[in-house]
Amino acid sequence: MSISYGVYVFTIFKGNTRPHPFSWFVWGLLTAIGFFAQISDGAGIGAVITALSAIISFLIAGIGYIKRENIIISRSDKWAFALSLLAIPLWIITETPLWSVIIITIIDSAGFYPTFRKTWVAPDQESALSFVLGGFKHLFTILALENYSIITTLFPISLVFMNFGFVLMLFHRKKAIKNGAE
Repeated sequence: MSISYGVYVFTIFKGNTRPHPFSWFVWGLLTAIGFFAQISDGAGIGAVITALSAIISFLIAGIGYIKRENIIISRSDKWAFALSLLAIPLWIITETPLWSVIIITIIDSAGFYPTFRKTWVAPDQESALSFVLGGFKHLFTILALENYSIITTLFPISLVFMNFGFVLMLFHRKKAIKNGAE
């Protein structure tokens, strides 16, 4: 886990990666909610990775906000961010871990939008290695769970698919731009 975040933070300070602060804040918030849902359903030690991911996501959001040069925060980014923040009242209203996990999984996927949009336009601003490692981190999270249920597995499974899907899009865009096909 620390390797994927370490690579990402290193590439930020090297100037190669420009994290979108909205996505990283949303990921931190929703991952924290996912952690509490996992704990409520007996996830055990596997939930520790989720907790640490939330904390580090908040730190990257802060770094991204401070170092947000060349990142355009669009109206659609603001809408995605605002809608993502609905996770908090929805989580409180549902009062059940299952619905909380379903809601945060959907909203987390929507929270990917600002980073996806930014990377579609400027694929050189993201680290493929970090997202590959992130996908494997969430795969190992699933393997470390002590209790397998929809509540404990849905969120990390979605993160595996989102990370690897993002990497595929990133490589596709880099190749398309290199070949002159937008």
